[in-house]
Amino acid sequence: MTVELVRFLEARLDEEADLARRCGGDGCGEWSAHGHTVDFCQVDLSGFQPTIALHVALHDPARVLREIEAKRRILARHARDPWPCHDLRDLASPYTDHPDFPARA
Repeated sequence: MTVELVRFLEARLDEEADLARRCGGDGCGEWSAHGHTVDFCQVDLSGFQPTIALHVALHDPARVLREIEAKRRILARHARDPWPCHDLRDLASPYTDHPDFPARA
């Protein structure tokens, strides 16, 4: 594993942060689920199965941005760790199906 994995992770976090900001992560409020409805702050959408509504609400852009910042702090703390670093491998594991995933990660 090399700097390639860190760059890959930074690129994925940048993409996710950009998407979260475009979905209102910069202060629209908190997404919430109420039965079959998800309150997206600006509009309510109904017709969800209640468990799916809860799952969607969990991906509130503000919460996603907090998670991204936590992952960036983990990356920063491990910048000088010897490789392979199991924590960074774990952070990268959700992206193994991404076409840019480093082959040697």
